[in-house]
Amino acid sequence: MLIECKNDKEKVAMGLLSYLTDFKNLANLKDEIHLNKNSNEFHLYLYRAQDPNFVGVIGTQANKQFVVIRYLSLAPDYRKEKYVAQAVNELAQANPQKIITAVPEYIELIKYLKKDTR
Repeated sequence: MLIECKNDKEKVAMGLLSYLTDFKNLANLKDEIHLNKNSNEFHLYLYRAQDPNFVGVIGTQANKQFVVIRYLSLAPDYRKEKYVAQAVNELAQANPQKIITAVPEYIELIKYLKKDTR
């Protein structure tokens, strides 16, 4: 399940983002949270598998036609294709009128679209 990150889940998002090299630096991490809080274009979505806890975060940039995946960070126990595919497909289902794409570093995520996630 994908849920847009709100202020009450900010620390959860920060913890999941810290798995990514770019966000190991606290200043970068805070800048990213600030960007997502104060922009209509940038969004953070928390991902929950069957587990009651959030196990991933997807950062996106969206406009009228596209949703661009900027990054996907999953907790170590959930870095399996099954969870990657579920998260990416849930993002696509939440944005049915938009084309889902990704920045070059994450373009491999696009292969999971339409892939059976059962």
